[in-house]
Amino acid sequence: MRVLSGIQPTGRFHWGNYFGAIRQYIDLQDSGQSYYFIANLHALTTVREPNLLRQNTLDAALDLLALGLDPQRAILFVQSDVPEVTELTWLLMSITPMGLLERCVSYKDKVSKGLAADAGLFTYPVLMSADILIYDSDIVPVGADQIQHIEVARDIAGSFNHLFGGTFVLPKSKVLESSAKVPGTDGEKMSKSYSNTIEIFEEPKAMRKKIMRITTDSRPMEQPKENYAEDHLYQLYSLFVDDTRREEMAALYLRGGFGYGQVKTALADAAENYFADARAKRADLAANPKRVEEILGDGASRARKKASEVLARAKKACGVTR
Repeated sequence: MRVLSGIQPTGRFHWGNYFGAIRQYIDLQDSGQSYYFIANLHALTTVREPNLLRQNTLDAALDLLALGLDPQRAILFVQSDVPEVTELTWLLMSITPMGLLERCVSYKDKVSKGLAADAGLFTYPVLMSADILIYDSDIVPVGADQIQHIEVARDIAGSFNHLFGGTFVLPKSKVLESSAKVPGTDGEKMSKSYSNTIEIFEEPKAMRKKIMRITTDSRPMEQPKENYAEDHLYQLYSLFVDDTRREEMAALYLRGGFGYGQVKTALADAAENYFADARAKRADLAANPKRVEEILGDGASRARKKASEVLARAKKACGVTR
């Protein structure tokens, strides 16, 4: 089984990124051959400051390695270091219907929020399809909001296969349903777009300050809270603890007689402890940026080997090469 996924370096990774996708990267490292890339070409649709994009890309590599991505068990690379993917994108663009892209939810949502409808934003799913198809990916671990893009990749691959013969593997998405939607500080889905995130490697004091500002309901302390499973503080706490501590917190909600400040403190303690080892590892990696660049360079070389093979197959199939 070949696993593939990418993550954009549009800012520092937050809890939603980790529990929605990155944790799956780590868990799937031993499931077959794994390709994970930092999607800096995709990030160009929103990040227009060159130095910021470079720094974000390095930070993304540091974060992923610190969180447990092992270059001995998985291939980690930067998207733009594999130029074959942009060539495949054009081959796919030539057979992709406009209507398919117009129906993509992410495009419609961003336009509705007032973002400029440039060609990069509109054709984003085609580049994403090339990212997936060029490595013969079987499984693509994604957040729930990216499932449609995997379906687009399947549609495009199916059309290409129908026109030119069996060329591409049809990928399948994998979503960690239990944490597909991580609530932000306002109770909505955690997203940089909503300014409601808590970063994975946020300084502890800043993290606690954000947690203490998480919105809660106005029920009195003594009132039991029977619908605890719907409470976003409880949902966040549940991500960081084992079943025993989760059940203890549920019992506290059902009993009543507590303040949300108590839950927020427990959440902050649990989150700080959960990422403590990763924080220490990241500090070590940051002190040796040359080693990180070597890992990315080696990953790109290994990724290009597979990408070149698939691109050559696609070019021959559609008649671009003789």
